Amino acid sequence: MTSPSGLDVVLRSDSYEAHVVEVGAGLRRLIREGLDVVDGYGPDEMCSAGRGQLLAPWPNRIEDGRYEFDGRSLQLALSEAAARNAIHGLVRWAPWRLDGATAASAQWSYRLYPQPGYPFTLDLTATYELSSDGLTLTFSAANAGGSPAPYGLGAHPYLTVGRSIDGCVLELPASRFCDVDDRGLPSDPKAVDGTPYDFRVPRQIGETTLDHPFSGVQLSGGWASASLTDPDSGRAARVSFDETFEWLQVFSADSHGPTTRQYLAIEPMTCPPNAFRSGVDLVVLEPGDVHTASLAIS
Repeated sequence: MTSPSGLDVVLRSDSYEAHVVEVGAGLRRLIREGLDVVDGYGPDEMCSAGRGQLLAPWPNRIEDGRYEFDGRSLQLALSEAAARNAIHGLVRWAPWRLDGATAASAQWSYRLYPQPGYPFTLDLTATYELSSDGLTLTFSAANAGGSPAPYGLGAHPYLTVGRSIDGCVLELPASRFCDVDDRGLPSDPKAVDGTPYDFRVPRQIGETTLDHPFSGVQLSGGWASASLTDPDSGRAARVSFDETFEWLQVFSADSHGPTTRQYLAIEPMTCPPNAFRSGVDLVVLEPGDVHTASLAIS
């Protein structure tokens, strides 16, 4: 039987093991010393709730799937039909090509051809490298067409430390956040000071419900990190990301049925939700331009 995620490439280094897959060039599983670092899914399961997926050429949502760009009105399919949004890009269900692999690395590529709502051509590359420090992903997008193209990138790992997140400590180096409406669309950013969403000093999540974009990320040496820690065992999971990721979406999975609040999505994004409409931090790739971004999970 063919796996729903296609080819599964296993990477190993020191105490880590990672599974990266053909469909969407996604991360199916990441393990250290036999313990899950991300909440993944089985080899015979279809990916659910965005687990480990790469989100391009936009992360999160576009209101009504409609936007204006370069003098054109464009309409995307409403892939989140109930909320009337286009969600999470166009490549997460596509079969990517494996360009090469070693015991600890794999490189995937995909050409995104023009289509209704996104009449642009991008050459995308996702390179995973596993080491004793964890898993690093380097993602590049090149405009292979003849006109400027709007672009954004996100990644969707669910961090786990093996228990409910309510008793866990979150560290999130972000000074601003956006409220969201019932369609998941953001309002203008505001300061986290004095709100339940200030995790700049690590503290317990408690009953806080999270499905919010954060910005004002504090960098050190061109990188920043966010982490989830079990204060009882000391077990922790961390996402680090370079300066191209100016936004984070943090999601406490309150709608996930039996596994509600058992893991926390910390999603680096180059732009906020609805950036194709708002223009906020939207990347515009001129013909021949290449955009590169890196993140790590440990």
